[in-house]
Amino acid sequence: MRSFDLAPLYRATVGFDQIADLMDRVLANDVSQSAYPPYNIEKTADDAYRISIAVAGFSDEDLSVEVKEQALVVSARKNDEDEERNYLHRGIATRAFERRFTLADHVRVVGASHANGMLHIDLQREIPEALKPRRIEISRETKAIEKDVVDAQSVN
Repeated sequence: MRSFDLAPLYRATVGFDQIADLMDRVLANDVSQSAYPPYNIEKTADDAYRISIAVAGFSDEDLSVEVKEQALVVSARKNDEDEERNYLHRGIATRAFERRFTLADHVRVVGASHANGMLHIDLQREIPEALKPRRIEISRETKAIEKDVVDAQSVN
């Protein structure tokens, strides 16, 4: 197993704290993050995304979708109503989970829906006007007007 020390990155850069924190999170979660529940991330338009999570066996009341500190947190906890059931085989996992997705700047959650065992979370990237590219007009250089120019010989 490799261990990466990102301390030199912190010392040699200014203003890239978010990138370094993201790299720290990715490296830390690489081993500990389980694959449950499975999910898809798809791009539905130029600035729109959808996260689809397989949540078979969970109802709307069991699921929670929150946005905290630039992170989308999806969690589920199944009520203990199945205690009296006697399963011969239990292949549908309904164990509690918490899945985190780090959101980029200017990405917000538009909505969430739950249908056919899938939880769909729609995201939209909204770039502020100040950050959008804009065209700068290039002006033509005009000749200086003769009366505004002071001749060095006339001053002396």
